[in-house]
Amino acid sequence: MEKNPFVTKEQVERIAEQYPTPFYLYDEKGIRANAEAVKEAFSWNPGFREYFAVKATPNPYLMKIMQDYDFGFDCSSEAELVLSDAVGADGPHIMFSSNDTPDREYVLAHKLNAIINLDDITHIETLERLIGPAFPKTMSCRYNPGGVFKMSNGIMDNPGDSKYGMTKEQLFDAYAQLKAHGVENFGLHAFLASNTVTNDYYPQLAGELFALAREAHEKLGIHFAFINLSGGVGIAYRPDQTPNDIRAIGAGVHRVYDEILVPAGMGDCAIYTEMGRFMMGPYGALVTKAIHEKHIYKEYIGVDACAANLMRPAMYGAYHHITVLGKENAPCDHVYDVTGSLCENNDKFAIDRHLPKIDMGDYLFIYDAGAHGFSMGYNYNGRLWSAELLLKEDGSVQKIRRAETLQDYFATFDETEFAGKLGVEKRG
Repeated sequence: MEKNPFVTKEQVERIAEQYPTPFYLYDEKGIRANAEAVKEAFSWNPGFREYFAVKATPNPYLMKIMQDYDFGFDCSSEAELVLSDAVGADGPHIMFSSNDTPDREYVLAHKLNAIINLDDITHIETLERLIGPAFPKTMSCRYNPGGVFKMSNGIMDNPGDSKYGMTKEQLFDAYAQLKAHGVENFGLHAFLASNTVTNDYYPQLAGELFALAREAHEKLGIHFAFINLSGGVGIAYRPDQTPNDIRAIGAGVHRVYDEILVPAGMGDCAIYTEMGRFMMGPYGALVTKAIHEKHIYKEYIGVDACAANLMRPAMYGAYHHITVLGKENAPCDHVYDVTGSLCENNDKFAIDRHLPKIDMGDYLFIYDAGAHGFSMGYNYNGRLWSAELLLKEDGSVQKIRRAETLQDYFATFDETEFAGKLGVEKRG
């Protein structure tokens, strides 16, 4: 698959006049087209809802776009709950799936009437202590099958080494306890593999969860309001990968739904998803400028972004494709390491990457950074968070998060004797 940037060099030059690089840029047109495709893919299920994984891209402007399609929000922390509440999401549109959860976060989730998805059986006792014996009418539990999850195409993940979810025995015990606490509508949730680039993952996962839900329904006499397939549907980071076809994925889930749930009298069960990477990843890019070149044992191009802006290559060795804007058709006859400024040798966006000749001042478009990009940023070396910008469908650009300033960075020192010297107001 050929990758093409959703913005031109001329557009970036105009944007950079107002918003200096580096910055994150999101493509509203692409986001909306993808949301429509997801809704269409699961339109066969009347209760379907995508709960956008806020952790992937926690920006209220982008979350508001998701709301235009009646999507909800998958939250795993206090801040994500607060964001969902701030954009006006009601309880049924908030899924709270956390682990090792502080008490105050359960209290807030309950206050917001969010659907609470329990990660561990011991959390039932925690909830009883926090909210009393009468639980919400709808609750969910997270399942971990253990062992290794393997697909025929070679994709593997290791649930048995994962900290998330309950064993089957714990799951059934938890459902029985929740029923005793007044829960009437149950959910089942699991996440078994990450960033799968195959149309088979969701249908295979769905088959396992549907069979498990059917067994719980028959043995415990409980009603499953929904089955949540969570995330795991990936994107094609590399140009030689074939992207997932969400319509084929939806059709595959439909097939096993009709095979397993419908004959069991469970045809009213809603399908939920929690896709962050698939929903937003391809529609966000980190735009950065070449500011240094170095010729030693290798050829290096230094840019004004660093791993503090996009840590996936440094953390995982993850591949992010790069286009030198304005040189899309130039031969890739130079080999570079593309680096940032951190005092860490893994601060590299690309290693031994074939690219066109890069001149100082060239803009580099780093693809597929729309999920788990900005949100995983940090401040090592005092590097500041960049701005986030939205390329609107009409071609205009909206600032949806301003760039961090030194005053922001030093603001948590406001109680100290150094406050004035650092340009922040001393309190108290």
